Amino acid sequence: MSKNNVVELAGREKIRDELTELIREGACKLIAQGLELEVGELLSRMSERQGELGRAAVVRNGYQPERDIQTGIGPVTVKVPKIRSRDGKPVSFHSALVPPYVRKTASLEAALPWLYLKGISTGEMQPALEVLLGSQAKGLSASTVSRLKQTWRVEYESWQHRRLDKDRWVYIWADGIYSGLRAESQKLCALVIVGVNERGEKHFLAIEDGVRESTQSWREVLLSLKARGMNTPELAVGDGAMGFWAALDEVYPASRQQRCWMHKMGNVLNAMPKSIQPKAKSALQQIWQAATREDADRVFDQFVVTYEAKYPKATNGLLKDRESLMTFYDFPAVHWQHLRTTNPIESTFATIRHRTTRMKGCVTRDSMLHMMFKLGECAEKNWRKLRGFKYLAKVIEGVKFVNGEEIEQPNQVAA
Repeated sequence: MSKNNVVELAGREKIRDELTELIREGACKLIAQGLELEVGELLSRMSERQGELGRAAVVRNGYQPERDIQTGIGPVTVKVPKIRSRDGKPVSFHSALVPPYVRKTASLEAALPWLYLKGISTGEMQPALEVLLGSQAKGLSASTVSRLKQTWRVEYESWQHRRLDKDRWVYIWADGIYSGLRAESQKLCALVIVGVNERGEKHFLAIEDGVRESTQSWREVLLSLKARGMNTPELAVGDGAMGFWAALDEVYPASRQQRCWMHKMGNVLNAMPKSIQPKAKSALQQIWQAATREDADRVFDQFVVTYEAKYPKATNGLLKDRESLMTFYDFPAVHWQHLRTTNPIESTFATIRHRTTRMKGCVTRDSMLHMMFKLGECAEKNWRKLRGFKYLAKVIEGVKFVNGEEIEQPNQVAA
């Protein structure tokens, strides 16, 4: 059988690419931080020249009026700091980042990913900024770039240790994200967990370096979340090939498990000839799209009978996770579209996978994590609440659902 029998899953290919909005926000924040570092360095240099005066002759003086840099992805708003001399003499601050005029460049949209994907790797910030702002961006000092990356490192480390016990986390999604970037000879992977709280708000809970198939790696991630106060989630969603599940059984044994249907379909179909895949894919979709678990079981059995003799590897892969593939039927139907896949993670990091696939340069593991954290931080701001979030309270209360519908308890009927 050919090793190239890889099915193209429509659900993944149509993931919404939020790169434009994410990078506009990221570029705005990056420029603001860069301006602050620039003016800080200027004041520091001028202060060193004051000799025995004992006080700085040049000080901060607010900001120039906000203005927009017209870019290929729309306007990016900036505020340039101002400085003044204590003796009244005019002092000009000429920013290398934001010159008086920046022309619109057609190459901007294609080059901006470097700000996150290559920009934080050693020695790549300057070329990225030059593409963003033109040749006038030359002159940004190495120390400014280093301090900017240090700021991101501090933000990431602070985020890693924040408390999680202020919210009740109902569902979590877990996945191991291979970035496409490499450190030495190894492909870099981040272990990512997203959670939804009782108000339906989705947040990144963990972005850690690790090995996707390693139980120990996932155990460390989950133990860290528990130490920071995360409660036992009602349901965890993820790919069955990860070491996550053994770790979940140890750290949160009461959490129920749902295998991701997109991952499972990919694995099953890749064990079948390419000519068979379209028909088999349609049959698999009928399972998880069935209105009731009974209907899903019937289609499931039919799939196994149809393909078991010729493609036992494909059907065995499906059978071993049968129960955990059907768990979503015990939760509100309005949540099913969120619980059947790891899409909350896939959709956010699809951009990283796409933009880093062809990169040959190496980055450190820390740089990769900081980059993913910054991209994820921007993505969170655009996430909508979980559809049907009002049902989360019922899930927390232990209300039973059968085939997505709430089952009335005897005391409810009596009331």
